[in-house]
Amino acid sequence: MQAENLPSNRLSVAPMMDWTDAHCRYMHRLITRHTLLYTEMVTTGALIHGDVPRHLRYNEQEHPLALQLGGSEPADLAKCAQLGQEWGYDEVNINCGCPSERVQRGAFGACLMAEPQLVADCVKAMVDVVDVPVTVKHRIGIDKTESYEFVRDFVGTVAEAGCNTFIVHARNAWLKGLSPKENREIPPLRYALVAQLKKDFPGLCIAINGGINTNADIAAHLTQVDGVMIGREAYHNPWLMADWDEQFFGAPAQTLDRDAVELQMVDYMERMAVEHGTPWGNIARHMLGLRHGQPGARRWRQVWSDHKLKAMPARDVMRLAQLTLRRDADAAQAVAA
Repeated sequence: MQAENLPSNRLSVAPMMDWTDAHCRYMHRLITRHTLLYTEMVTTGALIHGDVPRHLRYNEQEHPLALQLGGSEPADLAKCAQLGQEWGYDEVNINCGCPSERVQRGAFGACLMAEPQLVADCVKAMVDVVDVPVTVKHRIGIDKTESYEFVRDFVGTVAEAGCNTFIVHARNAWLKGLSPKENREIPPLRYALVAQLKKDFPGLCIAINGGINTNADIAAHLTQVDGVMIGREAYHNPWLMADWDEQFFGAPAQTLDRDAVELQMVDYMERMAVEHGTPWGNIARHMLGLRHGQPGARRWRQVWSDHKLKAMPARDVMRLAQLTLRRDADAAQAVAA
């Protein structure tokens, strides 16, 4: 099946606070053309009372692109969904999965799973005012209650309001006693529950998220559900995505190698410096995983992370980083020989 016949959310990169900003997404789009990308979560308050362009600005190359919203007031979410559509986003997503205490204090995130009718009201308010898909990202449960019926009933209630796509992190969210990082690692993964959701709701698009780190794992999950969302592995090892267009979308393989991606990122750094005064370090931090697993990658990262070089033009830093990479790679080859 060809890429144009497959939904973009067949594969997606998760929304990650402080990570999946426009600079990160620009690089990811150089590596995969078809994967759905998500913004960081943007709260309704930030859009209604804050700087809308700062939160919603993106590069046109980033499509297909989804806006993730955090909020729990139907009217506010509807207004922000309209803004997302006006700005050209391809999807608007509600965060019902983040377990952080800060998010809980805002009465949204994973704690919303305890109020499925409220989530349904939010979805209904949004689908009534936008034409783009409204989706929900959530967990399989909250706290230590491991009941399939809980997540099944949540999905059923929200689907009745007009949500057709659910991205399911296959862990419970423990709302007390665990940090967000611990919530990504300690609650056990229960993939079978997500697969069961697809069986119980065959007409819905069900995507799975959580602990999936290899293309083999992705392929296996796609036999059970409609889509796979990858989080931190895509950030720390972005070259994992280099085969996705060909392997999972039936599209021609992307033609850029790592050197070409790095060069295009430097071009982008120079453009952002001129247009917005953005320091190159704000962008370079997102590409530190580009050489993951390559000989010399550690020293290459150190060059791009060296604050002593911040006054140096990005193109000169690239030359220095690549020189270091080649030298270390040659040394590794000599030792192996």
